[in-house]
Amino acid sequence: MIPTQNEADRVEHAIESARAAGVEIIVADGGSRDATRERAGAAGARVLNVAPGRARQLDAGAKATQADVILFLHADTKLSPGWADALRAALADPAVVGGAFAFRFAEPGRSLRVVEWGVRVRLALAGLPYGDQALFVRRSVLDAIGGVPQAPILEDVDLVRALERHGRLALLPLPAVTSARRYLERGVFRTVARNTLALLAFALGLDRARLAAWYRR
Repeated sequence: MIPTQNEADRVEHAIESARAAGVEIIVADGGSRDATRERAGAAGARVLNVAPGRARQLDAGAKATQADVILFLHADTKLSPGWADALRAALADPAVVGGAFAFRFAEPGRSLRVVEWGVRVRLALAGLPYGDQALFVRRSVLDAIGGVPQAPILEDVDLVRALERHGRLALLPLPAVTSARRYLERGVFRTVARNTLALLAFALGLDRARLAAWYRR
């Protein structure tokens, strides 16, 4: 499922990348003021109108389907061909409760390759994938943890840590290819620094609402 807000220029590409046999594509839109909902519907997705907030949208989308496996895909991210087969192969192991794909930017640039390398290091050392890597989870496990954790920021980290208490995460080599637009708008290394500080604040238990307000300035 895909959470959206003003993603008219990108949502169709995400939907197209997610097409596979037996896959239901749900878009949970958080009040877009552009043509996101119309384009998503025309592309074949089931569109939900949800109050804005990524965690809220993710949870609403997950609850709207009875699928045995839920995959959370950002609207500016595309899955690679063969993703469904790779996911099913990973989940053939009953110890695997969910997982994520590898991280790759769509755009060229040496600084972006450095960020990709940093993500690989993070995964190797901490085993911590983020939401832009197309997280997936067994429905039974998502239900067991009470759905998508509700937080104003870093809900993907909450979700990953909750899943790890129930089993193993599969980190697939096939990439989810995401836009670097936010890195390029703010500056690549400035964005990396902000992300690192946000994760440190999260680890220290700082107030999440205040952290979200600072991060979105």
